[in-house]
Amino acid sequence: MELLSTDRFQLDIVYQGSDLVAINKPHGLLVHRTSMAADADLFAVQILRDQIGQKVYPVHRLDRKTAGVLLFALDEEMNSLMQVQFANGQVKKKYRAIVRGFTDDKGEIDYPLQKEDGTVQEAFTSYITLQRQEVPFAIGKHNTSRYSLVELTPTTGRMHQLRKHMAHILHPIIGDRPHGCNKQNKFFKDKFQMMTMLLHATQLEFVHPVSGGIIKISAEYQPEFLGMMDLLGFSR
Repeated sequence: MELLSTDRFQLDIVYQGSDLVAINKPHGLLVHRTSMAADADLFAVQILRDQIGQKVYPVHRLDRKTAGVLLFALDEEMNSLMQVQFANGQVKKKYRAIVRGFTDDKGEIDYPLQKEDGTVQEAFTSYITLQRQEVPFAIGKHNTSRYSLVELTPTTGRMHQLRKHMAHILHPIIGDRPHGCNKQNKFFKDKFQMMTMLLHATQLEFVHPVSGGIIKISAEYQPEFLGMMDLLGFSR
């Protein structure tokens, strides 16, 4: 299962207004060029710019392996206004993930996270369990493996927050490296050639900084995520 084709392609635009545009970012696509991923030659900023014929400004970030709603501003003023909303926690974000084990019906994770410079930041995530499945995958000492499809709602926006929080409660996201389960990740890679991470940004909701209207943007699962849902027996 390839993360991303090197062929040129069109991004799936899920919202477009006079000053904002959003795409359904594929798994494996970087938001912009970075020295930390010298192997990449495709970037959402450049592809979208060429696709719509104007400069775009990413107002937030998604990890390379995370798919889903990615929002861009079409001018510097809107970029600044939206970045303030994200920084102040005024944007409601929802994600879906497939994780190891059976999670509780719902839960809250209030667990501070440490930045690379040692600074500790408050971080809060709530979740609800949508579905659970047990499948005949013999990984480690067990003959079967359990998985949950969860909806995650972070109220803070720390780096790798969802990945670290799910690992903290011992339900790591499948395909997450380095925070996930090495045995699970190796099994999915070797048996199914799955190289991505099963995390998808499903929805953004915010008040438009100029019009004052409520904007709600959603994105359907990408093919890799759907394929794993089918394989594990989750209903779409």
